[in-house]
Amino acid sequence: MRTRPAARAGQYAALLAYLVFLAFPFLWLVSVAFKPARELGSLHPTWIPKNPTLANFRQAFDEQPLLHAAFNSLLAAVSAAVIAVVLATPMAYVMARQRTRLARAASGWVVVSQAFPFVLVIIPLFLVLKNLRLIDSVPGLVMVYVVWALPFALWMLVGYVRAVPVELEEAAAIDGAGRLRTLVSVTAPLLAPGIVATGLFAFVTAWNEFFFALVLLKTPEKQTLPVVLTHFIGTEGVADLGPLAAAASLATLPSLVVFALIQRRITGGMLAGAVKS
Repeated sequence: MRTRPAARAGQYAALLAYLVFLAFPFLWLVSVAFKPARELGSLHPTWIPKNPTLANFRQAFDEQPLLHAAFNSLLAAVSAAVIAVVLATPMAYVMARQRTRLARAASGWVVVSQAFPFVLVIIPLFLVLKNLRLIDSVPGLVMVYVVWALPFALWMLVGYVRAVPVELEEAAAIDGAGRLRTLVSVTAPLLAPGIVATGLFAFVTAWNEFFFALVLLKTPEKQTLPVVLTHFIGTEGVADLGPLAAAASLATLPSLVVFALIQRRITGGMLAGAVKS
């Protein structure tokens, strides 16, 4: 059935409203980042700065070690994403292909674990990392990020594995390929879109994470970018709005750039996988 013009117009209007809702915080953040101090204190704020300036960006880099903090965040996020994907791929394959009670129990536990709040797990994680002498270290933070991202990564990859036709694996088994060879040579290439999407999720989650980094990292040289951004807020809760907006707008760029670079590959891989199946 064809969609009526009024219904189609309503759909486009709803989509436009949703896009505006999503884009408003980022656009306002960028606008504030380029405003001078006089415009920031104006009683009648405007969208476009009347006298745009880069002073907020210079002040942000002069006051805080943003580049070093960004390197720490990048190191933790990339490491967590790679480790989570490497661990989750074979685990998801087993959970998807082995229809046993243990596999169903593991799937249920993956879903239930997502309901645990950060506050509930931070004390046990802190004690474990303390015994391992990984408190106030980037490797300890990476371990926490992997543990936190692994359940959702499993949940995502299980769905991708189940979408791969079992007949392809049976044909590989007839040709003499073992389980590991089948996973690497047959299943993994078809899972490429899912692996990339899962890695992107783990990267963005680790890049934006604040609570664990705040609790586990105490040395200023080891702190990540989200923690360093809080230094623009004074002891009385008054924020240095211009430099904070400038630093925060720069902190959002890596996630946007990574997603923009791989979005076409995700779509193309999904279509290629559909044709192969």
